[in-house]
Amino acid sequence: MKNLIIVESPTKAKTIENFLGEDYTVIASKGHIRDLPKSSFGIKVEDEVFIPEYRVSREHSKIVKEIKTLAKKADRVFIATDEDREGEAIGFHIATAIGADLTEVPRIVFHEITKKAIDHSLENPRKLDLDSVNAQQARRLLDRIVGYRLSPLIASKIQKGLSAGRVQSSALKIVVDREREIRAFVPVEFWSLDALFEKSIESIMIEYEGAKISKMTISKGEEAQAMEKKLKSESFTVGKLEKKQRKTSTNPPFMTSTLQQTASSSLGYTPRKTMMVAQTLYEGVKTDQGVTGVITYMRTDSLNIAAEAIEGAREHILSSYGEKYLPKEAKVYKSKSKGAQEAHEAIRPTILSFTPQIAKSFLKNDELRLYTLIYNRFIASQMTDALFESQSIIFESASAKFKASGRKLVFDGFYRVMGTGDKDKLLPDLKQGQAVELSELKANQHFTEPPSRYSEASLIKMLESLEIGRPSTYAPTISILTARNYIEIEKKQLVPQEVAFQVIEMLEKHFANIVDSNFTSAMEENLDEIAEGKKDWQKVLWEFYNPFIKEIEDGKKNIKSQKVAIPTGEKCPECGEELLKRKGRYGEFIACSGFPKCKYTQNVGGDDKEGKPKAALNILEGVKCPECESDIVERKSRRGKFYGCSAYPKCKFISTYEPSNKKCPECGYMMASRTLRKKDIYECINRECKHRVDA
Repeated sequence: MKNLIIVESPTKAKTIENFLGEDYTVIASKGHIRDLPKSSFGIKVEDEVFIPEYRVSREHSKIVKEIKTLAKKADRVFIATDEDREGEAIGFHIATAIGADLTEVPRIVFHEITKKAIDHSLENPRKLDLDSVNAQQARRLLDRIVGYRLSPLIASKIQKGLSAGRVQSSALKIVVDREREIRAFVPVEFWSLDALFEKSIESIMIEYEGAKISKMTISKGEEAQAMEKKLKSESFTVGKLEKKQRKTSTNPPFMTSTLQQTASSSLGYTPRKTMMVAQTLYEGVKTDQGVTGVITYMRTDSLNIAAEAIEGAREHILSSYGEKYLPKEAKVYKSKSKGAQEAHEAIRPTILSFTPQIAKSFLKNDELRLYTLIYNRFIASQMTDALFESQSIIFESASAKFKASGRKLVFDGFYRVMGTGDKDKLLPDLKQGQAVELSELKANQHFTEPPSRYSEASLIKMLESLEIGRPSTYAPTISILTARNYIEIEKKQLVPQEVAFQVIEMLEKHFANIVDSNFTSAMEENLDEIAEGKKDWQKVLWEFYNPFIKEIEDGKKNIKSQKVAIPTGEKCPECGEELLKRKGRYGEFIACSGFPKCKYTQNVGGDDKEGKPKAALNILEGVKCPECESDIVERKSRRGKFYGCSAYPKCKFISTYEPSNKKCPECGYMMASRTLRKKDIYECINRECKHRVDA
């Protein structure tokens, strides 16, 4: 064997092997082969120096042994892990494990998994970037320090099973702060006067007796009704007519955050699902040209595009849509993020001839939908802008002015690819000074509304704007907040639970920097500067660690326990001491006040599979299990809310959607209510039927 290439993913390894001859063997490390131990802190701190105690995990011991054996036989070993800092660190650990010279081992990188990209990388190897490795080590150790020192403190003071994290807690505070705004919100009444002219021209009042009318100007109903009465007696004419043309600019190609946001709003994908599907598209799928990667690397905060790819897009636009859809010059986009890794590319298709139409025959449905989104966005980003004509008419009387607005699409530009849901709203051709009929005038009452809760997509957008975390952290952050039961996802909204408020209040009071978005963002800048060789990673760690550990020690002594034990008025059946209602990791439970001498506990609510105390279950009133006629209850898991039989584990009936008493007209089985494409429906729970009817 002449050459060994070590990558991260088995799928990626197979794809690359398809491109190379017998002179190459490609093996996958299957992610990190070494990491800090799970069972202990795993960091020695001596004289302001941090020494990580990396271990090869049991699940990776076999693959590490195989890599070592192959490396000894190979003439040359190439490290080909992902091109981000995480990949650089994985490459560092692989090189260390096989005893390679860290300053000499050839490191190859590629932004896409195509034959051309692999061949080019082999012709142009570089060395391991140890500054990037140190930036990743600093991040890993920071997260371990916070997780292993702060989480136990929170658990001891509030509730078992809770955790804190550098990015996780900042993100949770954003969600909690929004909920505080919603709870503190006081609706304010205001009124508007809305008119219809010439039977169908919708208009709003913008001026009354010389004064401009804005959203909150009219605060009382009596005032609005007096205006309405007066204006109904007045005559109206057409005042100012205006037409303006304006352009709608193309969006840039996707980076990680915008892909997750758009896939959430357009496809209903969670960030986690988006990244899993994108990973598959990147690592290699079947195409009309064999197995190959069809998109570039999906963890990126850059909007750069290779010149060759731009030229390919322009040729595609010219041949497919014509000259009027091709700008004179190629469009160049720049990321707004200060720490964007501009050496990377944005997310784009790697083979423009592999169109979504052709891809239908090769990709799974989830893959096809995401690939189409990426493909069309990239092509559209290099097309001409769309051109709209905005129209406005001012209707005047002696006392007031009303404004009607319209719009029509003059030239579709990039909408030719992306499509637009906006319909033209055309205004009729009227002449200035022309008398018009006031068909309808009505004073309408309104109330200001609270800010909306965050969705997964809008939270990612906020994290990105505050520069909290990096592309690889967005999806895992939301997943861990859900897994820890800090938030629940209800109708795509992130709803913080009461324990989230307790945790954030404690952190705000005693560990303000952990939930301070400015501090977290500044730490990300420090990590970027470590990667650029501008800062020493050990010094950055110590500057955080030294005051943080002092705060932890102070917290152990001075933070009061928030664990609440409520007397029940009942006696323990085993020892006669009073029973208390407590909160634990699995919800509320009853326990003896004589603990730890007496370990009597009693569940609150249904039976737990593992015999652990858990919270009372929410029973769906009047809805019975179709299998055994027991009550149907609402349950929660790491993936969110679901419904199941209260007789579990004897009966294992479950449903993702809320069961109802409605019977399926096709098979007679139970139907569940759900929302599909913004429409309420009933769907048969029988997997062999799945019949749907309108709600």
